[in-house]
Amino acid sequence: MKRTAIALALALLAGPALAEQMAVIETNGILTDANGMTLYTFDKDADGASACYDECAALWPPLMAAADAKADGALGLTARKDGAMQWTYDGKPLYLWAKDAKPGDTTGDGVKGVWHTAKTKN
Repeated sequence: MKRTAIALALALLAGPALAEQMAVIETNGILTDANGMTLYTFDKDADGASACYDECAALWPPLMAAADAKADGALGLTARKDGAMQWTYDGKPLYLWAKDAKPGDTTGDGVKGVWHTAKTKN
């Protein structure tokens, strides 16, 4: 399976600590975190800002970025209400799904009709 780091150049320039925290990987058009866990987008997010907090964020943990992380191409950042930074792809905040048990699981796709597997633009 081909795995391509979307922001590999940035990660290599920024050093290992940032590379570990920021790694967003594309595998066959689906975005995953560095551990191979599927990433998701939420239809209720608007203007690049997250609408998922509290109980929502417990089930759908935001993909957090280091304070010194930098956007690169389609991979961007958005500030959460507490000032912490969350990764985005093509302007959409990225999340994990607490019920995915192992890398490659996509059990969050389609939940309540508003959660979708994050995919690259092709």
